[in-house]
Amino acid sequence: MTVPVETFFLHPDAQGTLQSQIQQMIAQGILSGRFQPGEKLPSTRKLAQHLGISRITVTLGYTELLSNDYLISRGRSGYFVSDTAPVPPVFAPAPDTADAVDWSRAIGQRYSGGEAPQRPQDWARYRFPFIYGQADPTLFDHANWRQCAMQALGQRDFGPMTTDYYDQDDPKLIEFIVRHSLPRRGITARPEQVLITLGAQNALWLTTQVLLTQRRHAALEEPFYHALRDILNQSKCRLSHVRVDQDGLPPDAIPPGVDVIFTTPSHQCPTTATMPMERRRALLDRAAEMDALIVEDDYEFEMSFLKPPSPALKSLDADGRVIYVGSFSKSLFPGLRLGYLVGSEPFIREARALRASVLRHPPGHIQRTVAYFLSLGHYDALVRKMSTTLHSRRDAMQQAITDTGLTIAGQGVSGGSSFWMRAPHPVDTRQLAQMLRAQSVLIEPGESFFSGTDRARNFYRLAYSSIPENRIAEGVQRIADTLSQLV
Repeated sequence: MTVPVETFFLHPDAQGTLQSQIQQMIAQGILSGRFQPGEKLPSTRKLAQHLGISRITVTLGYTELLSNDYLISRGRSGYFVSDTAPVPPVFAPAPDTADAVDWSRAIGQRYSGGEAPQRPQDWARYRFPFIYGQADPTLFDHANWRQCAMQALGQRDFGPMTTDYYDQDDPKLIEFIVRHSLPRRGITARPEQVLITLGAQNALWLTTQVLLTQRRHAALEEPFYHALRDILNQSKCRLSHVRVDQDGLPPDAIPPGVDVIFTTPSHQCPTTATMPMERRRALLDRAAEMDALIVEDDYEFEMSFLKPPSPALKSLDADGRVIYVGSFSKSLFPGLRLGYLVGSEPFIREARALRASVLRHPPGHIQRTVAYFLSLGHYDALVRKMSTTLHSRRDAMQQAITDTGLTIAGQGVSGGSSFWMRAPHPVDTRQLAQMLRAQSVLIEPGESFFSGTDRARNFYRLAYSSIPENRIAEGVQRIADTLSQLV
């Protein structure tokens, strides 16, 4: 094995002659364990060309290391790390010691213990991964994303990449959101009314921190987005759960005295129900009647391949009481962690100040890369490609569900990327998921989407965003066969 020449570089602040620097680089590599006995070093010519120095300088450095038994020379084969070279010191691991701190008393607030659905880290190795929110690498436009990232790394964008915006955001990204993304949802906003966040979940956390206290009352859909439930519980606010129906959140069921209403009208999470226009207007009227605010998580609106999406609640808002949450993480890839908040200036001002005190702003390079990806049309092309593929996968899954006799509990009227399923009442889908996992099938049990001690345990979610179409029928058949063993 040859040590890559890229391993070597001359540090601009290094002391000593070039020859001594060559010796130090190699000796440190051996002493640190990075270079192993028997590994071949780059030739003197190749290393000299890489470092931009004289070949004789490299040769003299190698010769000195030969005399100190760090290296050996093998005829015409080159230089190798000596078998008798000094070895890195071996340190015994520190013994385990018990903390003297009583952490049960020292921890003032607890944030662990949430009930997010668990999925294996190696989910992509499973043959039938019906899990939600994971990207399909075969659909993503790697080439253009790489090009945009390289463009954002260029000298012209050095300032946006490295500048500490403090509480501001990349103006190119904000401009695109204001001029292109929001108008597609019927929303008109000024740059001062938009804040970039680390995904929709971060946007929901900022919103909760700004709007809610222990004395305030929030309404949450049930079943619900489990991360939002955890965020609201951490705020210590009074929380009411409102059961959704086939059209999403029913306004008349919202209890009086609510200060903030959280809703996912485009594709309710997790049932995927789409709120019709009449109910959207009724929800705005109900909020106005109670003088409540609405937080609209515009969840999966891009995946509307069956029919055009309904206008956002924010677009119908004449009072400024709707706060809009958008995200690029679902339509690009979840690891991107980039979203945005849209709201009235007094709210955005406080959310911006809170964000600055916690993380200042999302990384400038990521913001500029996304700005290029959006403005050059790559994002729209990707969404079209994903919509076409998901439409085909949805048809395949719906047919497989029909053929096997499984029961759909909820499906969005405009698209989405999953089905909300119901098993017969005796079935606990946690047990079903465990049995299926042994057959290389992953599903998402529904218990964590409900509140209380007597939760519904016979629901589960099947997503088709990361499973090839040609595997859907067999995977659904395995679910049906295993389910029949539990009934």
